[in-house]
Amino acid sequence: MNDATRTIAALPGIDVRVSRTRLVPERDSGAVHEWHYLDTGAELERRGVPVAGTILAVHGNPTWSYLWRGIVSASLRAAEAGRPAWRVIAVDQLEMGFSARTGVARPLARRVADLGDLTADLGLTGPVVTLAHDWGGPISLGWAVDHPELLAGVIALNTAVHHPDGVPIPAPLRLAGARGVLANGTVRTTAFLDTTLALGHPALAPEVKDAFRAPYRTAARRTGIGAFVADIPVDATHGSHAELRRISSGVAALDVPALFLWGPADPIFGDRYLDDLIDRMPRADVHRFEGSGHLIAEDRPYADAVLAWLDDNAARLTGAARGSSAGEAAEQTPVADAVAAARDAATFAPLWAALDARRDDDGVAVIDMSARAGRPARVSWRRLDDRVRNLAAGLRRIGVQKGQRVSVLVPPGPTLTAVIYACLRIGAIVVVADAGLGVRGLSRAVRGSWPDVVIGELPGLTAARVLGWPGIRISVPRLPKISAAALGVSHDLAGVAALGATAPLPAEPAPDDSAAILFTSGSTGPAKGVAYTHRQLSALRDILSAHFGVTADTGLVTGFAPFALLGPALGTRSATPDMDVSAPRTLTAAAVAAAVRASDARMVFLSPAAILNVVATADALTADDRAALATVQTFLSTGAPVGEPLLAAAAALMPGAEPHTPYGMTEGLLVTDLTLADIRGVSDAADRGVCVGRAIEGNIVLIDPLDDDGRPGGSPGSAAGVLGEVVISAPHLKTSYDRLWLTDRTAGAQVPAEGRWHRTGDVGHLDADRRLWIEGRLPHVLTMTDGPVAPVGPEQQIETVPAVRRAAVVGIGPHRLRQAVAVVETTPPAGRPALAGPEVTAAVRSATDLPLAAVLVVPELPTDIRHNSKIDRTRLSAWAEGVLSGGRTARP
Repeated sequence: MNDATRTIAALPGIDVRVSRTRLVPERDSGAVHEWHYLDTGAELERRGVPVAGTILAVHGNPTWSYLWRGIVSASLRAAEAGRPAWRVIAVDQLEMGFSARTGVARPLARRVADLGDLTADLGLTGPVVTLAHDWGGPISLGWAVDHPELLAGVIALNTAVHHPDGVPIPAPLRLAGARGVLANGTVRTTAFLDTTLALGHPALAPEVKDAFRAPYRTAARRTGIGAFVADIPVDATHGSHAELRRISSGVAALDVPALFLWGPADPIFGDRYLDDLIDRMPRADVHRFEGSGHLIAEDRPYADAVLAWLDDNAARLTGAARGSSAGEAAEQTPVADAVAAARDAATFAPLWAALDARRDDDGVAVIDMSARAGRPARVSWRRLDDRVRNLAAGLRRIGVQKGQRVSVLVPPGPTLTAVIYACLRIGAIVVVADAGLGVRGLSRAVRGSWPDVVIGELPGLTAARVLGWPGIRISVPRLPKISAAALGVSHDLAGVAALGATAPLPAEPAPDDSAAILFTSGSTGPAKGVAYTHRQLSALRDILSAHFGVTADTGLVTGFAPFALLGPALGTRSATPDMDVSAPRTLTAAAVAAAVRASDARMVFLSPAAILNVVATADALTADDRAALATVQTFLSTGAPVGEPLLAAAAALMPGAEPHTPYGMTEGLLVTDLTLADIRGVSDAADRGVCVGRAIEGNIVLIDPLDDDGRPGGSPGSAAGVLGEVVISAPHLKTSYDRLWLTDRTAGAQVPAEGRWHRTGDVGHLDADRRLWIEGRLPHVLTMTDGPVAPVGPEQQIETVPAVRRAAVVGIGPHRLRQAVAVVETTPPAGRPALAGPEVTAAVRSATDLPLAAVLVVPELPTDIRHNSKIDRTRLSAWAEGVLSGGRTARP
């Protein structure tokens, strides 16, 4: 056993059985160098395990093959279980890790050739999937371009193959490569190595950091680290620039499956580089791991994601290596899409069809009730259509192309409506992430979507500048030249519209082209971008129109952002009441009445949080306000389950309206529907949860039963009374999540083969009349000794206690042994968080059949940012566990 092997044998998480060294001649010079690499091939062969193919893993700078111990271990686990496996070869590049220090410069082209020398000496055969990170990315992708006969697929973690001309490389690399810093920071000291190892999210364990340092104990062993930094092609004059350009061009021509796993918090390889890779390989699967950074292989279970992707793409990967073109398989998809499009063409009308139909109509289309507009501002159908057409043609004239992403940071009103319909007309993809996500959430959403264009008011443009959001910037108002320059604004909407006044409209996008990315609320984890096609947006319009009988004379008032833009699509006038749309609780009853009166609306659409304040401010209504609200015929509220008391209170303000509480989510905005009369009809039912009604015509709702671990079993059905995850299908269901392949995979896992399906993450049951009852979220299910328990039913029982205003039931303790804790808001509210008093505790415990380990009181239960109505049970659970284990009782 040599020194390297002895060192490796002592490192955590690595199996010395797979450590190999090999003398490999250079193809050009004949010089022989010793390579160190990890290889699971012999172990797979020894166990007689079928080998699906080879994963060729290439590290970057300043790591080594230790980075890939996770995928190596996964390969060995498969071997031990006797399952088919992928052989893993994880190399230490020359000058790095435990491979030879040759003393010869190894620029990018030489490193690509080095890898080819090794695989040739190994006699490697296909199918091969490359796996790489950091500057290992260009090297492995260079090998991929040069070995098409072996290549089956590519996987990359935070890397780049192109840097735009004229743009400085990331600051940390500029500093590391600066004259006078390079040698000191990378070779003479461990500064560069230490800085890289400090990029873990969470921080790397000391023993892991020490393992990464193992091959680099002396300056002589660190020369490769410095050489790697020096070889970064900072501009077109650099010696490796031409090779990087060759590789980047070759990557765009690759026709194999691809997967990009990304850590967005990377200070070096940011989303700019991910966007470039997607442009080059648009069919690639992508997953951004929010909260992870440069060392994504240490931050997240990347090996699980890689193996899942290999399983999902097994037929394509092995077929590509046998000589059948991946392109041939890919070509079948557009053919199938064309057949489907031809079948559905007769029923498809684009979202702007009503605008086209009413372009000569001087009647009111949109009313702006916001305080910034002064008095209500009315926009006619003719004016709105002209504005949309001029903006559409103008945007195309300044270079906005079909398929480019446009982030719109404009509050609801006529301007937002015109901008969005203009973008849709030219086939640009609208990115909508409202301010209710908060600065951090909004920034993460905008950066994640990586828009080509940002259109905004002054606050949005200021945030874009300060937070470094990408994209050409277009201002809604015309700014002074100094302000425009400071904010990086190149155009304003008036100028864009003027350019479009004399320009023709481009061809309309196709029904199945991408249309929009709508971000979820972030109430159940980081906000997710939900991708919709034009066909799906039109299907949403059609289902809303048909189910609620919307006509040109209906009129719509909406204080719920996702539906604020549908008025023109429905062909009816619409008004947004005066409110802060990022804070639904700012909507007052008087503001709703004013919007109804101004628009003569017969339909009102509000979020549950908005209703709370509307009801709370009803005393301020005048006789005229009440008369206006009495003309409303349909009232809808969605975004969170709405109970009978709240819906009834809203109905009392609109006595002529039929109250509805549709159930849906950003992925499928209308799934089921329920009226107040329906709720009262089931008020005596023994069912737990909130009834949200039956599936709207054309939609399907199934339940996937939970097992003893609280997980869906994978067999969705329609049996009554079974607790499980809600699984839906609908004509307007989203296409996918934007750059969240794993999330999309989970959302569609183990569902019926026919049609498109979505796992909602909600838990509940169907009753005997096929009504859906929601009982909570999947992560909030308590796995107790008697099986899984959903929280909403017990919460409803507790809320019957007179002293309790709202309740949340959360779990503490280990899995399958969870103990239930009730956290309640009381009337009057508690002054501070504490254990509940004896009387409240006794009343709460007697109200529910769920055994409670404790009852806690808080002044206010924490809710999500956007809806202000969904209780954050995950946060409460962690807080309750801390309090009951002796921690501080600060507010959750």
